[in-house]
Amino acid sequence: MVPTSSYLILSAVLFCIGVVGVLIRRNVLIIFMSVEMMLNAVNLTFAALAKHFLQLNGQIFVLMAMVVAAAEVAVGLAIVMTVVRHKDTTNIEDVNLLKG
Repeated sequence: MVPTSSYLILSAVLFCIGVVGVLIRRNVLIIFMSVEMMLNAVNLTFAALAKHFLQLNGQIFVLMAMVVAAAEVAVGLAIVMTVVRHKDTTNIEDVNLLKG
């Protein structure tokens, strides 16, 4: 049986990799994937703690977070694809559509 601390360490590592990906990279798709990695790290934490404390609330929260993440992926990917078609680049520094 795997201890809860192993899940929490893995979740912290995944979250840190996601934060570094958001801060360092300039490709919109890589930043988008890094944000998703951070969301999955938080979901792993909730699931691990729900198992540790034998509560169903954490698993229900994980399910709700997955639903929100799926909606975010659909909307975010549509926005990214529209920007790529309009600007023909995925570099975040080249995209200034929201500036007046």
